[in-house]
Amino acid sequence: MLKRSNLVVNILMALILGCDFGRNRISSTSNFAASTMYIPHHATIASLTERLKLDGELRIDNVHHAAKDFGNRYSLLPAAVLYPKSVSDISSLINYVFQMGPTSGLMVAPRGHGHSLEGQAQAYQGVVVNMESLGKSQEMQFHIKGETRPFVDVSAGALWIDILHEGLRYGMAPKSWTDYLHLTVGGTLSNAGISGQAFRHGPQINNVYQLEVVTGTGQVVTCTDEMNSDLFYGVLGGLGQFGIITRAHISLEPAPKMVKWIRVLYVDFAAFTEDQEQLISSNSSFDYVEGFVLINRTGLLNNWRSSFNCKDPVQASRFFSEGKTLFCLEIAKYFKEGDAETTDQKIEGLLSKLNYNESTLFISEVSYVEFLDRVHVSELKLQEKGLWDVPHPWLNLLVPKSKIHKFASEVFGKILTDTSNGPILIYPVDKSRWNTKTSMVTPKEDVFYLVAFLSSAMPSSTGKDSLEYILSQNRRILDVCETANLETKQYLPHYSTQEEWKRHFGSQWEVFVRRKFTYDPLAILTPGQRIFQKATSFL
Repeated sequence: MLKRSNLVVNILMALILGCDFGRNRISSTSNFAASTMYIPHHATIASLTERLKLDGELRIDNVHHAAKDFGNRYSLLPAAVLYPKSVSDISSLINYVFQMGPTSGLMVAPRGHGHSLEGQAQAYQGVVVNMESLGKSQEMQFHIKGETRPFVDVSAGALWIDILHEGLRYGMAPKSWTDYLHLTVGGTLSNAGISGQAFRHGPQINNVYQLEVVTGTGQVVTCTDEMNSDLFYGVLGGLGQFGIITRAHISLEPAPKMVKWIRVLYVDFAAFTEDQEQLISSNSSFDYVEGFVLINRTGLLNNWRSSFNCKDPVQASRFFSEGKTLFCLEIAKYFKEGDAETTDQKIEGLLSKLNYNESTLFISEVSYVEFLDRVHVSELKLQEKGLWDVPHPWLNLLVPKSKIHKFASEVFGKILTDTSNGPILIYPVDKSRWNTKTSMVTPKEDVFYLVAFLSSAMPSSTGKDSLEYILSQNRRILDVCETANLETKQYLPHYSTQEEWKRHFGSQWEVFVRRKFTYDPLAILTPGQRIFQKATSFL
């Protein structure tokens, strides 16, 4: 019986892997999938609502919000949205779909705060699971007293910003963050969760002690690095392919109260990268290290004055940014109230070793919450202007340290002649401090740079801020990476063919496929990643 079961699974996966899902790619302006994609009969969804005993609710009306995400380029309408109030709601749904077998074509996608870029959290004519609904029905549990490794036990549907606020009541906070905190725990753990603290603590997927996961068969599994470790490492950075994370134990540390937030400018890229690499190699430098590229920006330093104090206003007033390619080092030092003077002394010593333009030193003192939630302030301003809900054709690359200068010389000032469409982040991380057992794919070198092109496109434009123009720039950047053999990897990857995914995963592809065999054999989960397609026939 076991041999026959294994044979069935092998046949199913052969069908899944053999599907040419590239032909089913949805255009950026289409609301409909290609005709080859399965469209479930209404009776199938009706049977779900009748047969599933749910604590929450399965809705077939008002589902249009689940066909929208932050990228604002793909719109794939689901047949239903599940609003779970318990993990058993999610388990029951997936198990029912699994029991229907491969011929149903029905698929399931978890959706957090809707910050996907390319429709990854959408499920055309399938069921989208609203994970925030689960988060609202479950409490956070802080385990601090008597714990050698304090942690918070939290729903995967909870937002990081809420963990921050609740944790501060106990004087604790997670170690690693993303730059934007209005994201769900499950969403970032399914990717990586990288920001300026990653050089020291690793990404968010490195700061998890335990997970609760619902696999593609509907099984609820508790896993750690020692118990069900294959699933544990698989779902971390696994792009939602092996299970839906429903709960997590997140590592905590004592939270600071205040932050010295600093920006300085460089004209020379070599000096900029050398200083960044020096800072991330030290255990006693700053607590946050990032950077960004500024090309042909007018009145740059004057714009900073509203939030930062300039150390040398006279010299800063003589600094012109127009027509230049500049590199901003953004750093932060955390401290407790009453330690401001000693913190200033430490900062002065650290800055003395750097080679920035001294007239461009800007410092601000803010609360820990204000610093971590800084992007949300910009979001609110853009929402007021109607400039938040626009297409975001972002491109995130991981560039090996040995290739970063070649990358910069080919892209900055050549392909990109200004940065008016959005920020370009650039900063190094050290993989030797990371746990490399997860599904996340990185360059082979220990030190590599995150380079993030965070563009916003104007829907009605036909100029340099149009969607097509920005997408063409992205393609040119990717072409440079390929033709110059820069050995880059995409973060938050998006590909349209399985061959591209194979190249992305490289030597990890076989492990990735084996885990798909094991935990989601019918390819039910997260179809929007377009890695595997569910087989709709059976031999």
